[in-house]
Amino acid sequence: MSETPILTRRGFLKVSGSGGVAAAAALIPIASVHAQPAEPTATGVSLPYPEKSIGAAKQLTVEAPLQFTYPDEGSPCVAVKLGRPTPGGVGPERDVVAYSTLCTHMGCPTVFDGKTKTFKCPCHFSEFDAERAGQMICGQATENLPRILLRYDTGTDAIAAVGVEGLIYGRQANVL
Repeated sequence: MSETPILTRRGFLKVSGSGGVAAAAALIPIASVHAQPAEPTATGVSLPYPEKSIGAAKQLTVEAPLQFTYPDEGSPCVAVKLGRPTPGGVGPERDVVAYSTLCTHMGCPTVFDGKTKTFKCPCHFSEFDAERAGQMICGQATENLPRILLRYDTGTDAIAAVGVEGLIYGRQANVL
């Protein structure tokens, strides 16, 4: 008389788990064929940022922000001329910087205060220092304001946005 093998719970999990791993391994080469190319960096992988002209340095005046969007139309930003050389600043006096205007706490639009050279969030009172790479000064935010990386062309006086340092609020990646 032959006995019917009994499948235990442990045996079932071993067999079904092995099958799931084999199926996933078979799909990995298919998924990688459709992946977007990425550029390796020292800290990981990043997608390429577009270059976008935002204007001439001579058009900017101290304490008068220039609004633009970067890296896409859904990301409001501001370029400001601070009036004195600043780390990361561009232009003839190295005093032009740019930031995303979305607060890192909950995405409310920040407002630039030219007197204090800070970005202020009216929703929950976070403040960010424009002269110190968007460093969070106070408030509910726990991250610095994302800094828009700029390039200055001395021959044409043109300023262009070329990247973002930090994660724009509400995104898993800055380049969509």
